[in-house]
Amino acid sequence: MDISGILQVVSNSKLIYPNEEKVRSTSIGSSEAFQELLKQSQEEPAKFWDSAARELVWYEPWDETISGQLPDFRFFSGGISNPSVNLLDRHIENGAGNRTALIWEGENGDTKFYTYNMLLAEVNRFANVLKSFGVKKGDCVAIFLPNLAEAFISVLACFRIGAIYNTIFSGYSEKSLTDRLINFEPKVLITADATERRGKFIPLKEKVDQVVPSIPSIEAVIVVDRLGSEVQMKEGRDYWWHEQTKAASIVCEPDRIEANESGIVFYTSGTTGKPKGVVHSGMAFVTQNYTYAKYHMDHHQDDVFWCTADIGWLTMHIWGITGALANGVTTVVFEGAVDYPTKDRFYQIIEKYRVNKLFTAPTALRMLKSMGEKTLEKFDLSCLDVISLVGEPFDPETWHWTYEVLGKKKVYINNTWGQTETAGSPIAGAAWLTPMKPGSSGTAFLGAVMDIVDAEGNSVRPGTLGNLVIRKPFPMLCRTLWKEPERYYASYYSQVDGCYYASDLALIDDDGYLWVVGRSDDAFNVAGHRLSTMEMESAALECEGVSETAIIGIPDEIKGEVPLVFVRLADGYNGTAELKQQINNRIIQQIGKIATPKSIIFTDMLPKTVSGKIMRRLLKEIVVSGKVTGDITGLEDPTTVAQIQKIVAEKSTVK
Repeated sequence: MDISGILQVVSNSKLIYPNEEKVRSTSIGSSEAFQELLKQSQEEPAKFWDSAARELVWYEPWDETISGQLPDFRFFSGGISNPSVNLLDRHIENGAGNRTALIWEGENGDTKFYTYNMLLAEVNRFANVLKSFGVKKGDCVAIFLPNLAEAFISVLACFRIGAIYNTIFSGYSEKSLTDRLINFEPKVLITADATERRGKFIPLKEKVDQVVPSIPSIEAVIVVDRLGSEVQMKEGRDYWWHEQTKAASIVCEPDRIEANESGIVFYTSGTTGKPKGVVHSGMAFVTQNYTYAKYHMDHHQDDVFWCTADIGWLTMHIWGITGALANGVTTVVFEGAVDYPTKDRFYQIIEKYRVNKLFTAPTALRMLKSMGEKTLEKFDLSCLDVISLVGEPFDPETWHWTYEVLGKKKVYINNTWGQTETAGSPIAGAAWLTPMKPGSSGTAFLGAVMDIVDAEGNSVRPGTLGNLVIRKPFPMLCRTLWKEPERYYASYYSQVDGCYYASDLALIDDDGYLWVVGRSDDAFNVAGHRLSTMEMESAALECEGVSETAIIGIPDEIKGEVPLVFVRLADGYNGTAELKQQINNRIIQQIGKIATPKSIIFTDMLPKTVSGKIMRRLLKEIVVSGKVTGDITGLEDPTTVAQIQKIVAEKSTVK
């Protein structure tokens, strides 16, 4: 593979050391102590995880800390506990019941505040409601809600009674919703009358009514009255949230759950187009994400933490629910888009609630950067302390803007790597304890043994691009695929013997830092040279005025495939011929003439999921066939597809 562009980015990226005073303020005390802990976690994982788990509340101890190996393994076998007890009751019993647990803000400015005492009471109420509908440990509950406080309460109530839950992005179409519900077979579905997105009214109950008749497992639909809109309520099936919870007790004894019992099923895209239901065990998920969040974010109990993800993505469950509440901090939940109704809504929320720990996506930071510095100048963002992110490669230029402009060189930036299947981030840094490196995702984290291998499964040398694998299990790694155990083995364990295969391309540098450059299927062949989209996109992003870019490979009769570049410009910049030439020259300079773009297309928008990932697959479909065959309702703004189709059709250079 031609990796000259990647290697140049790697060689130009230097270690940036965190503030020494901050290092001394962390719970572990020193960078040296953390490195010893990291070494122990990877060399003696049973000893490490045993110690980490003992920081939580258990009804009965485990018989064995780790049993089995990849792909079939168990953690804390025989250990009995309850996730909600460790997210709520534990803090109340330690005297923190009146600390603020949850701050909710709606797109229209509505707000709600819950202390740990208040949140536990609401969780218990709803847990009793679920029990009144016959939901018991091991039953399935589907949550089809936007970022509402009720969505958090629903998740915690499922944890309370041992129900297996699945949250589904509220923007999905009837087909996507149906596909997931048919596979999951929930007993109860939780939704809302409607929601708002960028000021637009989105009817959720109406969509549910179209779907539920085809899902025989659903016995009850519980509806949150979010906007007071008129909806059809079917007697004997549909029930209002507020009416059911009003009469419910605020006391609910938590169920006793074994550490490896299934707690979460989360759907992720499959190569066949059929979603994969990734299964995580509840207590193992809580145990590891408690530990990871503590060190990733350097959590303290007076933190105000904001995860900008949607409840329909596992990121929110990892960081905004489990990681935050397990560490006893205040977590902020925002219902709307972070640039609506004004572009500075993101900054407004940080200043208003004095958010000091932030978890977001690279795309969100690139959007902020494109707005210019004047947009943030009127806000006091001095509260920001740690900024973490996940989702896609984070280009060094935006990293430096985040550190120098947004963070005023006073923040710790924790760029991480993780997947739905890995739950949290097994590649990352520890806030204020490890050096930062712009562009890298950090090093293998606590208990994670990562490797880069070639096509035959052999470890490659530093600086060599290869396939990312995981060599040892950790508690939050997925256990199977819902109802598809054979697909689980084929998807993750058929490629390299004894290893979890991440389907990501990566390399490790001389400092031991990992660079995940993108999905292996995002790379393409140009005249026999395998090129990664990440290296070309990083080159284009170095050009002044380029806010975001997405590069795809399109068919070519001579070379097989050639790059085509989509560019979204920063505010105040125009798509001139000069800028197009600069981008072209920068890509050639960084990678070589082999990477010369077929064309460069300027656009005001790119198709993204709500979590911020650019959907390059959709761009390729538009360019190659002129149409999109897959479901686009998971996009943050589905109208971008039609707009890009129009732009592409107008470009005579694109066939």
